[in-house]
Amino acid sequence: MATLPLAGIRVLDISQVMAGPFCCMLLGDMGADVIKIEPPKTGDSTRHSMGFRLKGEDSPGFLALNRNKRSIALNLKDEKDRAVLYALVRSADVLVENARPGVAARLGISYDILSGINPRLIYASISGFGQTGPWSQRPGFDLIAQAMSGVLSANGFPGMEPAKNSIAVADLGAGLFSIYGILSALIGREKSGKGQYIDASLLEAALGLSVWETAELWGTGRAPTPIGSANRMSAPYQAVLASDGYFVIGAANQGLWLTFLQVLGRPELQDDPRYSSNAVRVTNLGALMADLAPTFLTRTRQEWIDALLAAGVPAAPILDYGEAVASEQAVAREMVMQVPHPVEGSFKALGFPVKMRGTPQEVRLPPPLLDEHGDAIRSELIEQGFLAPEAESA
Repeated sequence: MATLPLAGIRVLDISQVMAGPFCCMLLGDMGADVIKIEPPKTGDSTRHSMGFRLKGEDSPGFLALNRNKRSIALNLKDEKDRAVLYALVRSADVLVENARPGVAARLGISYDILSGINPRLIYASISGFGQTGPWSQRPGFDLIAQAMSGVLSANGFPGMEPAKNSIAVADLGAGLFSIYGILSALIGREKSGKGQYIDASLLEAALGLSVWETAELWGTGRAPTPIGSANRMSAPYQAVLASDGYFVIGAANQGLWLTFLQVLGRPELQDDPRYSSNAVRVTNLGALMADLAPTFLTRTRQEWIDALLAAGVPAAPILDYGEAVASEQAVAREMVMQVPHPVEGSFKALGFPVKMRGTPQEVRLPPPLLDEHGDAIRSELIEQGFLAPEAESA
């Protein structure tokens, strides 16, 4: 197999739950040597989350976020264990942590301290609200970031109670934006020879993904409100009700709109001034959908989907997750894989979301047991001259 792009890059994962572990797992998928540094006895708190298990004690949530990593348990309040951490820093390229701002400094593992040990270190901090600003000390979770970024206010349907986006957009977005920063810093280090500090947050990730919503805010002067499955920039582009249930349509430009009307047998609507362009259709969305609703009720979901796709108009069924991962496309794209595990035997996990033809990813390591690799990592550090034998045995 060809060498993966991040082979030879060592990443220290001092994070828990979702954003940091997700970030580090994807770096591991690309070949990085990811060492997960966990508290003794308890480990990553996600090991004990969720109300269900497979066979072992680690939760499916932990298993889903921690492949291609090795685990070492270190008490960072203990001087001897902190010496091991410093040895790891000497050997590392990247460190990711997600403690509340100020905690890393109190533990003696802040960027200012660790960059003195290794000036080439790229240090990424992921927090709820960032390292500065009046909200920096607030506790941050995905729900909190969705609420305070505006995402929660614009999700769901008009008049309903607030509806969180079921995907952890703030957590996962922060992980992805952190990868973007880390990879950019690695490229920059090739030119400067120096690492740098990356400050990412759940709030800014949620805001950073709110491209359409902020465009509407600044374009109209009004804060966006919930619109269900509809789109803020295109119409018709939403779920509609057929005779046997809902499906989705995407007539998102003028050419598709005209073809869409032909399939529906409603060509007269192209002459209606309320629907003459995408902009006015968005403005008159309520009237548009009221005009179209009786037509959709004349046929089944599949009949409409088949007719629309045959004409080149995007349309699709609404699959649940069970149907989605079992779909022929997901199977063809290998989006479900079996991951071997010393306790579980194997378990199902999502496949790699980006395919690399030249350097295809693989699961080199299953999600680690707590401190599974602690002794081996210490021995490596001694052999490489990063850790004195007496520090390891003290």
